[in-house]
Amino acid sequence: MKNIKYLIIGLIGLLAFSCTEEEATEIQPEGNPVLEIEDQFVNVHFGDDLPFTATVSDQVPLSTLTAVLYFGEEEVSRTEIRTKENGEYLGTIHVPFEQNIPDGTATLEFELVNTTLNSVTQTFDVPVARAEYPYLILVTEDGSFPMVPTGEADEYAATEPFPSTDLPAYIKTPVVDNKGNEMVFGWEAGEITKGSTDYIPFVSPVSGTYSVTFNTFNYEAGPFFEILFNGEKMNMIDKENFQLDIELTQGQEIQIEGLGNLDQWWIDADYFEEQEVGMYNFVPIDGKYRVTANLALNYFNVEALDGNSPASLQSDGSGALWIIGEGIGKPSLANQVGWNTDKALCLAQISPKVYQVTVVGGESIDANSINFKFFHQKGWGGEYTNAALSTTSDIVLVGDGENGRDPGNLGLADGVTLTQGATYVFEVDITAGLEDAVLSVTQE
Repeated sequence: MKNIKYLIIGLIGLLAFSCTEEEATEIQPEGNPVLEIEDQFVNVHFGDDLPFTATVSDQVPLSTLTAVLYFGEEEVSRTEIRTKENGEYLGTIHVPFEQNIPDGTATLEFELVNTTLNSVTQTFDVPVARAEYPYLILVTEDGSFPMVPTGEADEYAATEPFPSTDLPAYIKTPVVDNKGNEMVFGWEAGEITKGSTDYIPFVSPVSGTYSVTFNTFNYEAGPFFEILFNGEKMNMIDKENFQLDIELTQGQEIQIEGLGNLDQWWIDADYFEEQEVGMYNFVPIDGKYRVTANLALNYFNVEALDGNSPASLQSDGSGALWIIGEGIGKPSLANQVGWNTDKALCLAQISPKVYQVTVVGGESIDANSINFKFFHQKGWGGEYTNAALSTTSDIVLVGDGENGRDPGNLGLADGVTLTQGATYVFEVDITAGLEDAVLSVTQE
């Protein structure tokens, strides 16, 4: 019996040894991949397609050759080549051209792998620099102009008697050598972006001969029209709109600079109390707001924000309230909201959970007919109907579906016509709760 037990233990040990040996045999890579790459990586520029030649061999079939480029620890580019046979392979790897990346030494790593996953690597230090172009090309609607180095690092300028102070244009580079590429710089999402040919909205403060500049390192360019809102530069969205997201407090003094015709602008009394031209006090409660200066309409549009997005009405009545519909618009009916949610008007929250919009009969509100309503967000979704919004006004009515307006849509009361040039204040009070909003309308 004892001998049988020892025999069983021995058989188990032998089996375990056999399995371990078999597993070791299965995972042991075979072959001896050999990789030879000549260090030819000189005069490399951002934006290049960097060529390489690799000679590979092994006793077992090869699988892939992978080239990876690193800026510091970050992988920025990768190329993979199938290596079915021993021999010489040609390839390229792209060197990205990005904003604010200084000249430096990149790491280029090659890895050759065979079909048993045995591998060999080879690594090179590659100095990379921004090209010193002999010129750039400013492409406008009326033709192209050379931009030559100014003497400042990476800066180029075209100085010409341009036909207008407005100069929509994009910029492109020449190809400096056989591994280089033409690159273009245009306008996207309110900033200069590589890869775009949408026109950059250059605007000069003077006519005649002036300079257009561009820096290939930081993408700084000019001339642009600048508006300062309390000392902060508003971001150009396009040549007609400048925008700034900013924290503001109720009663805060605000200074606006850079607009020579500010005395001709329409100032929204719901948001700004004018002290003098260029100096204002902020009317609504504390919060984060998006201020857009519209140069075509000469007015500042203000919207409440939640983080970086338009705010929405919250369950406790805080947040924001929006108008969508017909017969109202700021600064005038020429910019009527209509049923375009992108143009929704944000009411000013003048005290917690109390929202206000001020309009002028025949100018920013139709004196004969209105058909708009209050929404919980800048878009479709939550909206006020007569179930949650009431009024005792003898100027407007809240639609119930049977009084000439859909539920919640506002209309003028029977027989009412608004007085031309008279000021009307619409106030929505939600202090009693989201489902018990009260609308009042007063003529001032």
